[in-house]
Amino acid sequence: MPLAECTTLRLGGPATRFTRATTAAELVETVRSLDADGEPLLLLGGGSNLVVSDAGFPGTVVAVGTSGRRLDPLGDGLVQLTVEAGEDWDSVVAEAVAQGLGGLECLSGIPGLVGATPVQNVGAYGVEVAQVLTSVDLLDRRTGRVHQVPADGLGLAYRTSVLKGTDHAVVLRARFALTAGGQSAPIRYAELARVLGVAPGDRVPADAARKAVLELRRGKGMVLDAADHDTWSAGSFFTNPMLDDSTLAGVLIRIAERLGPHVDVPTYPAGAGFAKLSAAWLIERAGFGRGHRGRGGRVALSGKHTLALTNRGGASTEDLLELAREVRDGVRAAFGVELHPEPVLVGCDLG
Repeated sequence: MPLAECTTLRLGGPATRFTRATTAAELVETVRSLDADGEPLLLLGGGSNLVVSDAGFPGTVVAVGTSGRRLDPLGDGLVQLTVEAGEDWDSVVAEAVAQGLGGLECLSGIPGLVGATPVQNVGAYGVEVAQVLTSVDLLDRRTGRVHQVPADGLGLAYRTSVLKGTDHAVVLRARFALTAGGQSAPIRYAELARVLGVAPGDRVPADAARKAVLELRRGKGMVLDAADHDTWSAGSFFTNPMLDDSTLAGVLIRIAERLGPHVDVPTYPAGAGFAKLSAAWLIERAGFGRGHRGRGGRVALSGKHTLALTNRGGASTEDLLELAREVRDGVRAAFGVELHPEPVLVGCDLG
């Protein structure tokens, strides 16, 4: 089974075996059986945050195809939405908005399945899954047991959780606390607030926020379109670097030395003693503009957003990794900042 057919990058070699689980019980049984046999296992969701090596995966790929959604009142204007891991994320967001529920609308247009959202703590336009997630049901592969874990037990942080980078647990379903009444969560992202014509912190109809977010994402090539090579990507390839205050001070000196003392460096609070820098800003100031091409022109930075590394057709995974290394090393040389990949790398690394 060529995994290039299963990823939004359209890259990746073959899997030895491929199967699909359509119910949570089937998923649990399949994983338990493969684990008992010692079979290498790769769980596949929407393939939107996955970089698979050209050699592929020497084991069984289990595609998560489970489905099901349920709404339960929580009181005080809150509703709990329970969703199986194999549901398409944006379809869930669209239905929540259509039902007059607020909280997910700023996460519109993100590709992939529900089960991946707590693993990555996906976020966009000022909202993270951590803000609405209440709990998940997990299969613990070490014990074979299924148990419920509250959101505060998942170590949710910027684009990560205790589930990321490990294969010890499988997300079976997730629960979210949403607000009834048709209003969005407070609009925190300045760009989105400008588009909506409101002040940061204001609320708007959830459907208006969703529409604006989708338009912003399309303008950055972040809504999947088979005809648009700028969307043949894994979304943002690098996370925004988080720096402690002392490290940030040194980086700002290097930026001033390279770009001039009066350059406006976008920084964002990231907890006590830490700040977040824009990876896209650093990439562009290190000399990598939109559309920057890699090996043979088969890969390139998106023409719409420098954080997306794209397959222009006929690329290999190694082509993509070489471009990623070029960008990472260029930013490090220019500013002393190390960029780290956001997607899950299977059978490959940046070295």
